[in-house]
Amino acid sequence: ISSQSNPDTILPLLYISHTLSAWNIRTFEFASVLFIATLFPSTLLPASLYALIRATAAFALGGYVGRRVDGAGRLSGVRASIVAMRGSVAGSCVGLAGIGWVLRSGGDGGWGKVLVGCVFGACVGLACVEKLGSVANTVAVERDWVVVIAEDSATSREELNSTMRRIDLLAKMLAPVFVSLVDAYSSNMALWVVFGQNMLSVLIEYYTIARVYSAVPSLQIQKVSYTNSSPSSPISPNHTSTTPSQTTPSSTPLTHLHNLLSPWTLYISSPVFLASFSLSLLYLTVLSTGIQLQTYLLTLSFTALHVSLLRIIAVIVELLATWAAPRLMRRIGPVRAGLWFLNQQLVCVVVAVGLYFAVGEGSTAATLRAKGLSLMAGVAVSRLGLWGFDLCVQFLVQEDVPSPHRATFSAAELALQNAFELLSFASTAVFARPDQFMYPVLISGGAVAVAACCFAAFVRKRRGHLLHASKC
Repeated sequence: ISSQSNPDTILPLLYISHTLSAWNIRTFEFASVLFIATLFPSTLLPASLYALIRATAAFALGGYVGRRVDGAGRLSGVRASIVAMRGSVAGSCVGLAGIGWVLRSGGDGGWGKVLVGCVFGACVGLACVEKLGSVANTVAVERDWVVVIAEDSATSREELNSTMRRIDLLAKMLAPVFVSLVDAYSSNMALWVVFGQNMLSVLIEYYTIARVYSAVPSLQIQKVSYTNSSPSSPISPNHTSTTPSQTTPSSTPLTHLHNLLSPWTLYISSPVFLASFSLSLLYLTVLSTGIQLQTYLLTLSFTALHVSLLRIIAVIVELLATWAAPRLMRRIGPVRAGLWFLNQQLVCVVVAVGLYFAVGEGSTAATLRAKGLSLMAGVAVSRLGLWGFDLCVQFLVQEDVPSPHRATFSAAELALQNAFELLSFASTAVFARPDQFMYPVLISGGAVAVAACCFAAFVRKRRGHLLHASKC
């Protein structure tokens, strides 16, 4: 594909590619848990190990994956991530179907048990590949391609970021519903639907992303090779080079260690480190629409309908943030907008946590329901600040991190987010009883407060002051 066209006319193809990517990621993320729960109904251990190893792989290898994306060509890197994601999901589906066949055939003992364990281990490995592929795709397209496309397009970067995030949020809301409906009819059918949509979408994604690449000449300018530009090198954000690296470092244990640690050196030394770290800290929370708060609410006699309503309201507020953030950034700038959004989230969380503890320690139905309602209201309203702040930080990272290092920086950021998310699960593992949920709530509130302090330090360092007296 070599024909070029107006970048604005190619944006629908970018959105189609991103929609398919987000949809497949979310359907597999939700469906894999359902499939494993169906295969092993009497224990939570397989599902727990699956999620833990997958998240650990993202934390341990995410920075390295980002470094490899920075060193690869833009199109080849994204295409490799697409093939890795779709191929690993297809392999996982086949593996899980094989486990189901063995178990239905009565092979749950002896060699059958060994076979199931080996195939399940392979499925876990493929899930790690899928997760790392999604990291590569995210940091390449959302953190690098969007910046370059916006420079050649009449559509602003704020609007591009917001549209991409809107797609993510809609997929996050609708994909579990779709999988649940198919799974309610037949778990086996749901498995093969996930397999089929991955096999079909890989061709569409492969084609559409190539069309986008060919339509934007700036995307075809080769980035500076990582080996020609060390993480600490001062490089302007728009610096590019058409000269490929001629140096191949020797493969030694010390080299491998350097490859794993260098993304973190780049991340910590970046001028936007504190802003990114603030965003990552927000993942250390149970005050979200995730499984921890949902499970807690169910123990307080809230129904599945109540939990579903919370998720729907939260997604609506999150979508509002994708419209509010670009407008506020254009008016007062991404730094001040980020400060406003994060403080809005902090106020909501502080009020919710305060009401949660103000209700008292009673165990009556009314008291427990009041506790749950305080958290539900705080979580729902705080999503405006969370996702508005997320878009502001994304804009700052795109603006301040040089093009040759965007994927490396963003992958390290995603790895840190995974680490904090793991810590949030650890908090509910340690304080597992419903009457101990107050401790994870306090930890979550503290994480938001620390994030606000870190971002305030970033703002003061960036602007020389924290409060701005001028009119908007």
